[in-house]
Amino acid sequence: MTNKTDNLCVLAFSGGLDTSFCIPFIKEKYGHDITTVMIDTGGFSADDLKRAEDRAKKLGVKEHHLLDGRAQVFDRYIRYMIAGNVLRGGVYPLCVAAERVVQASMVAEFAINAGAAAVAHGSTGAGNDQIRFDVAMQVLAPGIKSLAPVREFSLTRAQETEYLKKHGLEIPPKTTSYSINAGMWGTTIGGKETHDSTTAVPDELFEMAGKSDAKAAPRTLKVVFDKGVPVSLDGEKLSPVNLIDKLNNLGMTYALGRGVHLGDTIVGIKGRVAFAAPAAMLLISAHRELEKLVLTKWQRFWKDHVADFYGTMLHEGQPFDPALRDIEALLTSSQQRVSGEVAVNIKHGGFMVAGVTSPHSLMNAASGKYGEEFNLWSGADAAGFSKILGIPARLYGSAGK
Repeated sequence: MTNKTDNLCVLAFSGGLDTSFCIPFIKEKYGHDITTVMIDTGGFSADDLKRAEDRAKKLGVKEHHLLDGRAQVFDRYIRYMIAGNVLRGGVYPLCVAAERVVQASMVAEFAINAGAAAVAHGSTGAGNDQIRFDVAMQVLAPGIKSLAPVREFSLTRAQETEYLKKHGLEIPPKTTSYSINAGMWGTTIGGKETHDSTTAVPDELFEMAGKSDAKAAPRTLKVVFDKGVPVSLDGEKLSPVNLIDKLNNLGMTYALGRGVHLGDTIVGIKGRVAFAAPAAMLLISAHRELEKLVLTKWQRFWKDHVADFYGTMLHEGQPFDPALRDIEALLTSSQQRVSGEVAVNIKHGGFMVAGVTSPHSLMNAASGKYGEEFNLWSGADAAGFSKILGIPARLYGSAGK
């Protein structure tokens, strides 16, 4: 471990309003030198990354570092969210949670190696990210002071914008009005229309995540899974990270994976967010259909139960609890036969799983067609089965009389 540097603060940097504000504010308020660490967890173009670096340097950082965390996000969490078909509230694919945990973990490791006196993040006091960062820092870097100036001083986005203007940085109006978080597993958008439960979210808001093309022609995608992991798209073998990136770009063109999630925040209040997560929604839908073909009903029943808990714990900033390692072991075991190809028909604004094939198909293993033919049992067997199956309900009814 590097000797502690009393004046160094490592800032988890995204290039957005909150973390940009933190650079001059921490220097002035706390007297720290700032090193920014930007963790690429997807959703950034090369231009985005360059603009973030230029902004950090313009605001006076001592050093700026860019680290690639995309593979870690997939290997540590997304593969299990796919295996568990995790959708919070039945609609939201946890676009941000896993990425924040990886970002916090990598920043904590960097801060330890740099001998930093403090780490900082730009979270507010009302959101979920503050908990995810704080818990990770407490677990991984307990000896380093943690700063969250936006939270500590209860600052609004308008106040941050005005402060940065005085320090020579003009912030576009839409950045002040909306908080946009892009990542590998999707993009979230919060502000204005999401601040109450009644206002509809306009299409223009989703277009901030990625431009769509209403004239894009309908087509069929083919996704191949190997033991629950997506490995091929339309016949092209890809790493999971590259496959997700390609599917996101394509899905944005078709306006897929858009939605609004209203649910419970970690701190106990209700929250509402718009999201655009085409790769996540397509892959989870395709994977779930493949599982229906190859897993037994009790495998899916118990897997769904623990996967919901897994998603809750990840959402609430508790990824270090050993119970999650146990669940990951169960999910890994459940995926041993989840291999095959899924065809998905897509058109502008929607998609549908068209068909699924697998060498482990339980439909192909059966000797009967549902509702039609059978040869594993006789008609008399079926009648007897029905009679016995109804006995508990008959007895309950008789006892009631």
